Amino acid sequence: MGLMKNPAKRPPFIIAAASCPETSHKYPNSNECTGHQRSIGKVAGLLKIGVNLMRLAPGERSSWPHAEEKEEEFVYVLEGEVDAWIDGVLHAMRPGDFAAFPAGTGICHCFLNNSKHDVLLLVGGEASKRENRIYYPLHPQRRDQLPSSEWWEDIPKRRLGPHDGMPDALRRRSARRVTRIGAKRRQPNP
Repeated sequence: MGLMKNPAKRPPFIIAAASCPETSHKYPNSNECTGHQRSIGKVAGLLKIGVNLMRLAPGERSSWPHAEEKEEEFVYVLEGEVDAWIDGVLHAMRPGDFAAFPAGTGICHCFLNNSKHDVLLLVGGEASKRENRIYYPLHPQRRDQLPSSEWWEDIPKRRLGPHDGMPDALRRRSARRVTRIGAKRRQPNP
């Protein structure tokens, strides 16, 4: 006779991803939503690594381009097609593709959804370390928003390609907003 399964008695470290709340992130002084994530590793009890399911809607990116000094990160594509922004150059990724970012390399990265469909990524890395420092090559204003000990000043020099790190749809929305603001400023006051 086989062993009986009892799904109601599962231990707390076996979870259903759908039961984890989905949250979104915005950087300070930004209205941009950088993806929607479920912290499945944290909910299951992991303390030393983070494992997240990240859903990127069309026109969203996973984060602002960045590199971390002391924390390794990875991204595995589960569903959809996504562009990996690596040091200013886009690389297409499909389900089954994996990207690794070893700590201390200075490889700046983020993921852009330029498709018309949601993308689902498995994102992971080491849990936040107090001594970790981070660098945002296209958002130097982050330096003023972080404690000085968290900004990676002496990052290994890497050449950046020409891509601006924005999803196509976000770039178009930003251009329309700038055009509208400029048009309002040019209108004469009555």
